[in-house]
Amino acid sequence: MIDASSRPRLAAKARLRFDRKSSRYMLLYPERGLVLNPTAADVLERCTGERTVGSIVDELAQKYGHDTPVTVEREVMAFLETMAERGLVQTTA
Repeated sequence: MIDASSRPRLAAKARLRFDRKSSRYMLLYPERGLVLNPTAADVLERCTGERTVGSIVDELAQKYGHDTPVTVEREVMAFLETMAERGLVQTTA
């Protein structure tokens, strides 16, 4: 379960890479890859295990000009839950 105090990081099998040819970020993992939109890449770039989900939400809310991070928090949490279910993101409390 991911909450605001969780410290997400990419799983050992996952790598975030910028593809110069397509000018997009990709999340690569064994035998597969996901093309990420800019917002998803912003979230995963911050998943180093050092920041909490709350601080990631605050940074993104500020970056994208949201006064209240409630919507940002809901979307970030849903995205991270999906990535965790796929085994691409792990968290520590």
